[in-house]
Amino acid sequence: MFVKTLSFLAPTILILSLFVSPFLIGERSFAQTPTTQEDVVQSKNGVVVSASTYASDVGAEILRQGGNAVDAAVATAFALAVTHPSAGNIGGGGFMVVRQPNGEAITIDYREKAPQASTQTMYLNKAGEIDRSLTAAGYLAPGVPGTVRGLETAHKKFGKLPWKTVVLPAVRLAEEGFVISDSLARALNREVSGSMSKFPASVAAYGKPDGKQWASGDKIILKDLGKTLRSIATDGPDVFYKGWIADLIEVDMKANGGIITKKDLAAYQAKVRQPVTGIYKGYQIISMPPPSSGGVALIEMLNILENFDLKKNGRYSPQNIHLMIEAMRRGFFDRARFLGDPDFTEIPVSKLISKDYAKSLAADINLEKSSSSIELGKDIVTKIIPNESDETTHFSVIDKNGMAVSNTYTLEGGYGSHVVVKGAGFLLNNEMGDFNKKPGETNTRGDIGTPANLIAPGKRMLSSMTPTIVTKDGKVVIVTGSPGGRTIINTVFCIIFNVIEFGMNGRQAVDSPRMHHQWLPDTISLEKDSIPEADLEILKKMGHDIRQQGTQGDGNTIIFDPKSKIAYGINDKRNPTSKASK
Repeated sequence: MFVKTLSFLAPTILILSLFVSPFLIGERSFAQTPTTQEDVVQSKNGVVVSASTYASDVGAEILRQGGNAVDAAVATAFALAVTHPSAGNIGGGGFMVVRQPNGEAITIDYREKAPQASTQTMYLNKAGEIDRSLTAAGYLAPGVPGTVRGLETAHKKFGKLPWKTVVLPAVRLAEEGFVISDSLARALNREVSGSMSKFPASVAAYGKPDGKQWASGDKIILKDLGKTLRSIATDGPDVFYKGWIADLIEVDMKANGGIITKKDLAAYQAKVRQPVTGIYKGYQIISMPPPSSGGVALIEMLNILENFDLKKNGRYSPQNIHLMIEAMRRGFFDRARFLGDPDFTEIPVSKLISKDYAKSLAADINLEKSSSSIELGKDIVTKIIPNESDETTHFSVIDKNGMAVSNTYTLEGGYGSHVVVKGAGFLLNNEMGDFNKKPGETNTRGDIGTPANLIAPGKRMLSSMTPTIVTKDGKVVIVTGSPGGRTIINTVFCIIFNVIEFGMNGRQAVDSPRMHHQWLPDTISLEKDSIPEADLEILKKMGHDIRQQGTQGDGNTIIFDPKSKIAYGINDKRNPTSKASK
């Protein structure tokens, strides 16, 4: 993967010289030792790291034009809606954490909301069981989209460049087209012949015009999406929520049994919320509050581990994996019990992220034996049965003045509901599936039925997205996040833990193996071949049920050295198209 700058759609390739740059975070020195010249991008003028080469280059170009981190984030997000269609979006929603150079931090909640016509039992069949097909695809699956309002909110509060300037690069990508990678070609071919095949507007948007298969090197032009984005750029975000785009959404919904109305769209507002914050080993963690569960769970888990001496064992020793899993188990149990939309339910956030509470949870961990998730949650588990989607996307941005943005947004499943709005060219989310869909049933498969996240009109569904900024001595040192459904929290947890607890540099922290446990199902997921077989056996003897899988997450991360003011952009090699740009 080359590191390149963008003179729009005519990239100039810059080969970075090999470098070894030791830098300080607090009192600890981390040696940045990339194995190849493309491994890490370093810059004093800002860095953008995202899942798409084109989108990272767009964000970096905005920084070069004098835009700040929020300008670059908004431009990157709109570009991802074109070049990363499985998760980049204007028809979905997400969360943004912004930390200003003066140290003030806020979050922007632009999570989707349930339409006014939604009900608690709308996804149950006649037998009273969850009909997952209704949230997997089609017109009943989407929540009211929040992305355009969220990006507008961020830009109004912090942006320096004109709105039109930060949106137009995405317009050009859609209207003039871009060259697709092998992985995107294969994904589009699967989509068009599979889940999208039932929706003519989706096939028209993403199928190859000649009816043949897409191939690496083909150029795709998204004419209707370009028209929509151009209108958003020139007429402003209201056109999406109150103008002709809203009209098209309502017409498409009414024609196909959907329930989102123009009234739902007009009522949608993004929310500015205070971040949840915690301290781990002297580092401040700044992350998303509910309706994201990410920040609360992340801080709770780190607080639990602070009660143990982890350095006496190796990073991937069975003892440390056991302790990390037990912390995850308890964090995710509290997620299931308490977390939802704070505008609809009272959430004991202060307690959940407190050191005293974590100490009590740590005291309950048996150092030699795994806990039972069913026993831990015996008062809410109602059904034992013999598992959120990975298609979210995250990007991290920092500018030359130290303003940092961590943004995670999504359509939920890959390509969301698989529905493209006819005449508007963009995909709608299938986020309604993130609600608890069967009141009162919490089962060992992982379905949750607790009250906090039940469906209600106008309510935001619970999320695992965990955009996070870490500071030390009042200075940004880490900007990170990931896609991956419920695994998001644990991917971010692993990256931050690797840096703070074990002194890894950015590349090591991102590349290192990851693990996941979400309370129920009571199973550890480990990336394949991440630990020796002998250590797996030790964990199994402790009572852990272990499943080895492929890869987990896409942790595009920035490490910042406050002394040299150099930002190090680390793309996650698990995704071959992710890229850091400067």
